[in-house]
Amino acid sequence: MKAIWWLLLALPPLQAGEADVVAVQTGREAAGSYRFDVTLRHTDEGWDHYADAWEILSPDGDLLAKRVLYHPHVDEQPFTRSLSGVKIPAGLREVRVRAHDSRHGYGGKEVLVPLNR
Repeated sequence: MKAIWWLLLALPPLQAGEADVVAVQTGREAAGSYRFDVTLRHTDEGWDHYADAWEILSPDGDLLAKRVLYHPHVDEQPFTRSLSGVKIPAGLREVRVRAHDSRHGYGGKEVLVPLNR
């Protein structure tokens, strides 16, 4: 019985953990704003536990933009969603992108994104 218990401890968790940002692509738009295409990975379990947003933050932690995700993506992992018209203050050379899930909040993998100015 002890061998089985130790084996279970060594296995990765089978339930969803925190939402991770796995890729970010940016593009400059005509008006000087940016478009962000953000790919997330999270083992969505349904309406009670799913990746429900991602945010773009300045290096100092100021919120620049937020993309709300209105439904779970149980059978679509990883998945990419976009946000256009993001205004980036002059002088910023990079931003941080993080994901949020409905149970754990923040805490998964974040990505530091250099900006082409």
